[in-house]
Amino acid sequence: MKQKKITHYLFIVAVIIVLNFFIPRMLPGSPISTLVGEDVGQMTAAEKMGILDAYHLNEPMYVQFWYYIKDLFTLNWGNSFSMRQPIFSLLWSRIGWTLLLVGLNLLLSTVIGTALGIFSAYRRKNKKDIGIVLGTTVISSIPPFWIGMILISIFGVKLGWFPIYGAYSMWENLSGWSRFIDVLHHLALPLITMVITSLMIYFTTARYSTLQVIGEDYVKLAKMRGVPKKKITFNYVIRNMLLPVFTTFMMDIGYILSGSVVIESVFSYPGLGTLMHEAVNARDYPLIQYSFLVTSLITVLALFISDCMYGILDPRMRGESDG
Repeated sequence: MKQKKITHYLFIVAVIIVLNFFIPRMLPGSPISTLVGEDVGQMTAAEKMGILDAYHLNEPMYVQFWYYIKDLFTLNWGNSFSMRQPIFSLLWSRIGWTLLLVGLNLLLSTVIGTALGIFSAYRRKNKKDIGIVLGTTVISSIPPFWIGMILISIFGVKLGWFPIYGAYSMWENLSGWSRFIDVLHHLALPLITMVITSLMIYFTTARYSTLQVIGEDYVKLAKMRGVPKKKITFNYVIRNMLLPVFTTFMMDIGYILSGSVVIESVFSYPGLGTLMHEAVNARDYPLIQYSFLVTSLITVLALFISDCMYGILDPRMRGESDG
């Protein structure tokens, strides 16, 4: 079973790599226009030929694919046309900021959303439950762009509590704790925006899962036997309702990575999302191509880890995984 699982994910990775090769070549127009964009009209014939030679576009398709695979695994991803820098270096310099933002958001939104879901489930249909459900529903209906702009207007511009752009103070040479605090200070508003927009899915999953577990016979039996309420909550309810939350957590990684494009752009946060946005605006297709590849591979890796963790979190799946 484990071998089948690994084979399954290797197949998905292979499909992503192949699509990443063919999609840019299926776009209408000449290859040079696709790669360079609007600047193609300003290029000389020698420069156009140099581009074709650099990307092996004069070669047959199977030769191009061989060079693509070779360059992919040797990290020779070429240069960004709009930024005049190696693509791998650009992605490497930006991905850390995105992982910091996305990682903290996943942690906070999961903990807060799950806690609210459990709290609401134990108070089903009373005023607190209705208030939390309505509040999270209303907030989740507001586009992330507007939430970000509201936070900037109130806490950035009017009150001046937080910076409104960037990931750190560019004009100050900070180090140590000063640098750490400065980064957190800049991270606050985009992180709060992401947590607010991500909260609903964890709240809903935790609330529904908790209500389902509370209704199970073994929980009712434990209550009849006089098991303390705290023990029932932690040993019976929370332990069994966490698996759907964990599934949501791992599935949400891909969505949040794509959703970070909007939030990073609003706050000019120098992450992978902002880089992709800049690449799309500049029609920098090589940069778009490898940004898509990196994001997709991170998502597949998260799903693979999720599958592997099922056997640990759910003993019922352990036998299937070992079979």
